[in-house]
Amino acid sequence: MVDQIMPALFIGHGNPMNAIEDNEYSRAWQEAAKQIPKPKAILCISAHWETHGTQVTAMEAPPTIHDFFGFPRALFEMQYPAPGSPELANRVIELVKGITVQPDLSWGLDHGAWSVLCRMYPGADVPVAQLSLDRNLDAAGHYALGRELGLLRREGVLIVGSGNLVHNLRMMVWEDAAFDWAVEYDANVSRWILERNHEPIIHYEKQGKAAMLAVNSAEHYLPLLYTLGVGGKDEPVSFFAEKLWGGSLSMRCVRMG
Repeated sequence: MVDQIMPALFIGHGNPMNAIEDNEYSRAWQEAAKQIPKPKAILCISAHWETHGTQVTAMEAPPTIHDFFGFPRALFEMQYPAPGSPELANRVIELVKGITVQPDLSWGLDHGAWSVLCRMYPGADVPVAQLSLDRNLDAAGHYALGRELGLLRREGVLIVGSGNLVHNLRMMVWEDAAFDWAVEYDANVSRWILERNHEPIIHYEKQGKAAMLAVNSAEHYLPLLYTLGVGGKDEPVSFFAEKLWGGSLSMRCVRMG
């Protein structure tokens, strides 16, 4: 059992190729894992599993899901055989009181989870459960659900949100320069996080044009709200991999605790 409160992370996962490329992002994820105690289990909230109703994977051996297309064969051959954790799934179901969480035996680990975890824990020796994004919840509901999961951090569980703070694939460019609106919203959210001011992050739709372009679709943004929700208002906050990629994706990662 881990004898201290585990941190909570939000990882800007970006391109699935980060799973097999040695670059500044994959190295940052590796370094982040080295700086925290090895978890008893991991609960991952990925941008790539949306459901009606909240679900948590509860199988013993979650399959590696290759939920993308147009990438090299090596990426499709990648496997991340981490064990599942029915125990963690049951604990999630037990802790959440505001809604009913259903166990799932059909999903697995999508690339939002395994492309990050394979760099953090390449031995695939930490049990992983994945929590879905309920399409029926608004942003405040996702944040509130995160708040209910905070106790897991005291039980040796590493909570990892995986998405992108700024994510607009329609406007991606293959250049180093980032759009002004992307820079603006990435900076705003970073400042609000450091100020422990979560309300404007939750109510992003009220934050103007930059926010609407940055959160072009909410699924990559919502995992951040879980990381913020499980975090304490008085604990340390830090960032890593603080870069905008492709003009319209923030790779910024957040550590709470």
